[in-house]
Amino acid sequence: MSNPRVFSYRQGELLAKALNKAGVDYLFIGKSGAIILGYPDTTQDVDIYPRKDTENGKRIIKALITLNFKLDEKTKVSIIQGKDFIQIKSGPFDVDLVFAPDGFENYDEIQARSVKIKQFPVANIEDIIKSKEAAKRERDLRDIPLLKEFARTLKKGKE
Repeated sequence: MSNPRVFSYRQGELLAKALNKAGVDYLFIGKSGAIILGYPDTTQDVDIYPRKDTENGKRIIKALITLNFKLDEKTKVSIIQGKDFIQIKSGPFDVDLVFAPDGFENYDEIQARSVKIKQFPVANIEDIIKSKEAAKRERDLRDIPLLKEFARTLKKGKE
């Protein structure tokens, strides 16, 4: 049996299906985004970069509730207001809603460079790396050389 606290592709599928059905405007980012792109690693949560918009926030709440996330009123208000960073651990897996990711200034610019892998809207690998570099967290700094090598492999595959 898999550990529900380690991101799995299946969890990503469930989340993408619920978010897409609710009409949420979002991107997978962080290591979970890289994993969807094919990066061979694990992570503890799903990182989502949603558009900061009241109606989009309401759609996020609807989608999470359909997946059996328990959201208190404070969390719902934070989602609707687009608080910079919201960790949600009250469901079948952990989700981080990152309305203001490090290194990302404009959702529309990141979305314009994003890719679609099946039902997954994903920030491109260069933007994922840029965000990890901007965050400067120790665990992110360890990942950057491997992510850059992965990005080179992706680029070679497209040539």
